Amino acid sequence: MHPRAGASLSRRRFLALSAAGAATGAATLSGCAMRVSTGVGGSGETITVMVKPGEITPDDVKQAHKDLGIRIVLVKYDITKLIAMTTTGNPPDLVRGVGAIDAPYFAARDLMEDLDPYFARSTVLRPEDLDPVNDLWRYDGRTQGKGPRHGMAKDFSQDSMYWYNTSLFDRAGVEPPPETEPVTYEEWLEKARRLTRRKNGQTTVFGGSYNGLMKSSLLACLTAAAGGSLFTDDFTRVDFTAPEARKALDWYIGYCRNKVGPSPVQPDPNAWDGPTYQANRMAMSNSGYWLGGMIGTDRKLAEVSRLAPAPVFGGGPRISPCQGGTGLWMPKKARNKDAAWRVFEWFFGEAPAKARASGGWGIPTLKSLRPLMPARQEYQKRALEVQNAELKHYSVISFTPYASADALDALFNQIAPAAMTGGMSVDTLAGRLDSAMNEQLKRGKEQVG
Repeated sequence: MHPRAGASLSRRRFLALSAAGAATGAATLSGCAMRVSTGVGGSGETITVMVKPGEITPDDVKQAHKDLGIRIVLVKYDITKLIAMTTTGNPPDLVRGVGAIDAPYFAARDLMEDLDPYFARSTVLRPEDLDPVNDLWRYDGRTQGKGPRHGMAKDFSQDSMYWYNTSLFDRAGVEPPPETEPVTYEEWLEKARRLTRRKNGQTTVFGGSYNGLMKSSLLACLTAAAGGSLFTDDFTRVDFTAPEARKALDWYIGYCRNKVGPSPVQPDPNAWDGPTYQANRMAMSNSGYWLGGMIGTDRKLAEVSRLAPAPVFGGGPRISPCQGGTGLWMPKKARNKDAAWRVFEWFFGEAPAKARASGGWGIPTLKSLRPLMPARQEYQKRALEVQNAELKHYSVISFTPYASADALDALFNQIAPAAMTGGMSVDTLAGRLDSAMNEQLKRGKEQVG
């Protein structure tokens, strides 16, 4: 066991980790993993689960108690509260996280339980049944996508895909994109420009929205689509002046300057694409398969909506990553691991997982649950065919463990708007982003050690 196991955090490390709540770097907690039990019991016990509202509902809590005999106490997700609970030695038993960006960050700080021994013994979550998207939750101390599993995604989408409204294309006289072959990012932007409608200086129809889930992960994925990597091989630096990253940055700034869709300098009053797309005020929405759950609630909209493959850059590889992969992880210092694992199995492989799979709000992360995806209606069949064909283009785009995505996004949102409005060249922006983000990554590397 580590000699400092159970000891309190040093002041420097505690302050560094606490700063994560203010979108800065974080550090490791000392401690060693508890022994993994071979049991999967837990009936009559209580576990604490930290999630965002709606991710586990009061009905889920009742159902878990009925099915498993385990009482779930929900705690609202809050990074500051998570840190406080962890540093006092009483962390939640399960915590929500976004696999694409959180897994390397928390794993590098030695906060996450290695779940491989649990998966190896499970009859519910069998490793051979896990969709490759769950590799987002793997981290070997250096690279995301390899090594032990630290969590699992509840469902997912390939977030570079997009939906489009054929009626708005018809109205604008613009040829819709093919459903089977990707357009280039340049073609996508040109279509968005032609589809945009303005009246009296106001945008009445957005030609297309393309913001990803977070700017840092979007730019990492765009850079990969251009054939490069936003981060250096050791993930300690970004280089926006490299040709591929520069191409990705130039494209996104061009998207913002053309004002074809929502951006930091032209925010959508609805705050996200869903209501705007539903109101026929957005011709294309960079939302993956999961948005079909909302689209399907409006039959007329569903019948004119199509799902399309992720665009490509000319000469770049065809990739279709997941920028989310939201799920749960187990803290190393969790006190009730066997009961927590039983809830983990239930949530990801039993009744709640089956209900999510049949709802169309995401792709199930167990391959055996894919037959439950909705395909009764013609529009559901069309979307599912496109989605199933896209699965073979999935790959993990590794994210740095040395800074939170929130921290990098805060820097981007502070520096980039001047370029989005034409007041700064993309070359100048690239240099300023490198300077600010690399300082952030340097601090994070020092804290992780």
